[in-house]
Amino acid sequence: MFLFLCIVVLKILDSKRLKESFFAFFNLSFLEDEDTEPSNFFDTFQIVIFFFSVVVLALIIHKFLLFKIVNFQNTFSLFLQIFIALLVYFLAKRILEYLLSLLFLIKKGIHFFLVTKNNYLYSLSYLTYIALILNEYTAINELYIFYFTGFLFTLRFILFSLRNKKLIFNQLFYFILYICAFEIAPLFVLSKLMF
Repeated sequence: MFLFLCIVVLKILDSKRLKESFFAFFNLSFLEDEDTEPSNFFDTFQIVIFFFSVVVLALIIHKFLLFKIVNFQNTFSLFLQIFIALLVYFLAKRILEYLLSLLFLIKKGIHFFLVTKNNYLYSLSYLTYIALILNEYTAINELYIFYFTGFLFTLRFILFSLRNKKLIFNQLFYFILYICAFEIAPLFVLSKLMF
């Protein structure tokens, strides 16, 4: 219900941006328009959509743990721990990306990179939310939800790489370092802590 209320608030705040972030996987032209607009993380729309994405990802991880581990206890405190861990991770990542872009004076150069990455994450969150609703109210097997989410993450990485190929290939060493430090290492540490 909280996630549905987040979508209602997002629609009230800015229905055009909500539609654009939902269709980010399917519509590549809006990203060029948004690249010219300054992006402010402290904008109300950005804060709500950020929390929406973190809650959806926490729900899918919680559901995966319930599916994978037989004696896993389904409690709200465990979900809250997953949510807080993801929230801290994404906030630290956002702050570090912003500070490093300021430190190395590359804020304008990587603005499009960060905008595409965030919009693809938001689109992935909306689609995963729909899959979670279908899983709750229909007889869809949970395994299909996990495959669908994995497919969306793979699609996000492919589209993200294609949209930023010029920047990636010009700075290949730094991109590989970024992928290892921010994308792969936290997942590896999280999987080691859970299993």
